[in-house]
Amino acid sequence: MDHKNIAVIGAGPMGLAVAYQLVKEGYEPIVFEADDRIGGMSATFDFGGINIERYYHFHCTSDDAFFEVLDELNLTNKLNWVSTKMGYWFDGKLQPWGNPIALLKFKGLSFIAKFRYGLHAFLSTKRNNWRPLEKYDAATWIKKWVGNEAFKKLWSRLFALKFYEYSNNLSAPWIWSRIRRIGRSRHSVFKEKLGYLSGGSKTLLNEMKNYIELNGGEFRLSSPVDKIVMDNKKVRGVEVKNEFIEFDRVICSVPLPIVAKIAPNLPSNVMNQYLSKINIGCICVIAKLSKPLTENFWLNTNDDEMDIPGIIEYGNLNPEVGNIVYVPYYMPQTNEKFKDSDEVFKVKVSKCFQKINASLKEDDIEDMRVHRYYFSQPICEPNFLDNLPSAKIPVNGLWIADTSYYYPEDRGISESIGYGRNLAKIAINGR
Repeated sequence: MDHKNIAVIGAGPMGLAVAYQLVKEGYEPIVFEADDRIGGMSATFDFGGINIERYYHFHCTSDDAFFEVLDELNLTNKLNWVSTKMGYWFDGKLQPWGNPIALLKFKGLSFIAKFRYGLHAFLSTKRNNWRPLEKYDAATWIKKWVGNEAFKKLWSRLFALKFYEYSNNLSAPWIWSRIRRIGRSRHSVFKEKLGYLSGGSKTLLNEMKNYIELNGGEFRLSSPVDKIVMDNKKVRGVEVKNEFIEFDRVICSVPLPIVAKIAPNLPSNVMNQYLSKINIGCICVIAKLSKPLTENFWLNTNDDEMDIPGIIEYGNLNPEVGNIVYVPYYMPQTNEKFKDSDEVFKVKVSKCFQKINASLKEDDIEDMRVHRYYFSQPICEPNFLDNLPSAKIPVNGLWIADTSYYYPEDRGISESIGYGRNLAKIAINGR
């Protein structure tokens, strides 16, 4: 492989990890990114003088790939651990959540429902082998363990407001991995432990970018790839801004629905597999408050007047940013609400905040911003891997993967870094 003739498409955490590993192996990739900045969903913006992620991020004690690159770039001292709290807005009341005592005291569930819910959560954190769960969809698996009462009150609305029409055909291992990741990130059974980087995700991502550039790599921002050019089952290069650029190898890390548009000459069986995959959007409202909304980092919600499954009070994890709150609305792009204006979402969030905290006045909401990401969340159905093409496409010199490729793990910075570095090694070896 020509050490200078390799392209990486996408500068999110996975694309950065691919390029980072390539330069560590002596290669000099060119990274193409459609956005005007690196980071993808972990990219930052200036929010009234605070550089903060457009979408919330946090770190768990199991994020080994993340820790490894922090150590390599001498950034471990930038990682901070905090004992965080969870809450639940349920039946018009704010209640503690996330530990056995809170569960026992929770108002609105019978004792047997609490016991079954707690047992399921505990056993999920202890499970390592996810393969036996593949025979279940998530709703069936959870209902089998927690029963109808706990499922209806604690899970069904969460599914409905996160996955909408796809709620009844979600992979059980995929949902299990979410329960396990948070459940294992604890000081003890009673205390949750989560982490943040001083300066936010850009602390790491910018250092990765600097390392890549210092070692011969190159970034071309605001440069969406219009087409991956291939013929005779061999990649030839990419088209960017009406210019053809020749490459022997191309590694693509953008969401599969985008791949289907920029690689029209893929083998039909591969293209059909890409087109069968679903990736929903996210509209995320970020608010800056003059005082805390609650004392929780994560607040689950179950309220007929709130069409959200939860609120992330990021300032209760990272004190550097003040009272910053994220309210994500995940939904299919075809949903009518996806077309609503930013102002509609701001009004909904303001009403939600004031219902949860009656002492919060309109003036306490100092600023709000709305960010939209068209492909933010792959939907993983049961046996998801059965219909996912190999990352090594049957086109010589082409590798394609997005965040769904580390199934059953949910998308995250650490998972993307780990997978991206491994993908680069695979590409170097031609596999």
